[in-house]
Amino acid sequence: MNYLGMNAQTGERITDIEHVRQSVKDIFNTPIGSRLMRREYGSLLADLIDGPVNAKMRLQLMSACYTAVYRWEPRIVMTAIDIHSQREQVIVDITGYYAHNQQPINFSLPVT
Repeated sequence: MNYLGMNAQTGERITDIEHVRQSVKDIFNTPIGSRLMRREYGSLLADLIDGPVNAKMRLQLMSACYTAVYRWEPRIVMTAIDIHSQREQVIVDITGYYAHNQQPINFSLPVT
């Protein structure tokens, strides 16, 4: 089964991994409580992103990412999340597989 969607920036068609990646990016970049008709949608990343960079923060970021994706993106099953910084930006690496066919997926997203 291919998921068909639209690229939020170009308007072009996207499928599968790009559609999931765009969806996860939207989940990460939406603070909980900010969406009018679905207040619970989003993630806690906005509350965490300006905190001190240490092991505790890394664990909190990983937890916020996992919880948000688990709740709002049923098409994927995550097997690993890694958080690292690159040029003063936090990058989230997600590894897992599609729930419907177990095809492996792996992508990275900057957290803004």
